[in-house]
Amino acid sequence: MKEVKEVKEVVAYHANNVCPDDLPWIPYFGDAKFKLLKANPVTGQTVTLLYVPASMQLPAHFHPGTVIVYTVQGSWRYLEDEWISKPGDMVYEPAGSQHTPQAVGEEDVITFNIVEGTLDYIGENGEILARDNWETFLKRYHEHCAAEGIEVIDVTKF
Repeated sequence: MKEVKEVKEVVAYHANNVCPDDLPWIPYFGDAKFKLLKANPVTGQTVTLLYVPASMQLPAHFHPGTVIVYTVQGSWRYLEDEWISKPGDMVYEPAGSQHTPQAVGEEDVITFNIVEGTLDYIGENGEILARDNWETFLKRYHEHCAAEGIEVIDVTKF
């Protein structure tokens, strides 16, 4: 009797290129905006560009997953820390971090962000006011495109 070996189909994923110029800026908080470059429904990761006007403060937030932020333009900091991130700097935020971002100086800020999991926006008493994740960012992107008559680009594909 011959042994039969099971053959598994191998799925090959391909890299894809995203041109940020093809994607719209989407309203976020106040005059802050984001561009959703990638939403990964498998891992929950989002990749975004974030635009924050000079001197603007964003709401305090907590994230259970890690976040990597690369500063493209302008300077910013967390109110809870003493450092200032400038163009070319990278900030690594460990899982379980809570902080309050603020643009510093007179130049608008643009950051490139990789977020694992959710962002929980925190109130003055530590309560969660709102939560963002790959699904909420994707929903905002689709709603904005529909309202503005912009063609949706699939930012979830592999």
